[in-house]
Amino acid sequence: MNVDLSGQVAIVTGGAAGIGRAIASVLAENGARVVIVDVDTERARKTASEISAQGRSCVEMTADVADPARMADLAEQVLGRFGRLDILINNAGINTRQDRAPIHEYKLEDWNKILEVDLTGVFVASRALVPAMLQNKRGRIVNISSIAGLVPLRLQSAFVAAKAGVVNLTRSMALELGSQGILVNAVAPGSTLTAGTEALFYGPDGAYTEKAASLLSHIPLGRPARPEEIAYAVLFLVAPEASYVNGAILTVDGGWTAGYARDW
Repeated sequence: MNVDLSGQVAIVTGGAAGIGRAIASVLAENGARVVIVDVDTERARKTASEISAQGRSCVEMTADVADPARMADLAEQVLGRFGRLDILINNAGINTRQDRAPIHEYKLEDWNKILEVDLTGVFVASRALVPAMLQNKRGRIVNISSIAGLVPLRLQSAFVAAKAGVVNLTRSMALELGSQGILVNAVAPGSTLTAGTEALFYGPDGAYTEKAASLLSHIPLGRPARPEEIAYAVLFLVAPEASYVNGAILTVDGGWTAGYARDW
């Protein structure tokens, strides 16, 4: 998939690894000057160096997306260095897979941390960076939600609540900013095979684990997504050709939320 993003400046939060890394790479591959924003300075620098080594434009900046002062500083840095901002991908997010629990046992500290990054981080980053887009009266924002924001999942109350919040925050932003030339959409991935989730899917023998097989039985395509498949959905939404797409939630889940794929 080829899109002309030449000259455009894109920020990808949480871009050091996983889906964020794939998004940063795909945007750079299509001509954007990419800024990876991540709390993991070393990994972000490594990712930016690897993308740059392919002859593409990519730099890293360290920031916590939920820190208003730091994000305000980052906005000034980006404008000072590049003079513009065209694309914002609000991808940074976390989830505590080790401590999944029902609502009455869920840890308040886990709730607060996940909401802080996954929902408040989208708000804080957008609030800080939208003014840079308004200077040119154009831009694209893509928020990364999840199918967990569209359908309820058990034992993940904070993650579900945060990602559902991202869905309606996206729509609200689209209503507010569309008339000013900024289109706001979201991508809702299903299960995605990143390095961080490989242990959930594969056992020591390289085959799917029993839990993974049960999960995948609900997905018509019978497999998890590759990070690049999520990245290409993002690429579509920031493409000049997607000029009338605003307030959409693009589900990329192999058919999971379309309905059960069982034979009975």
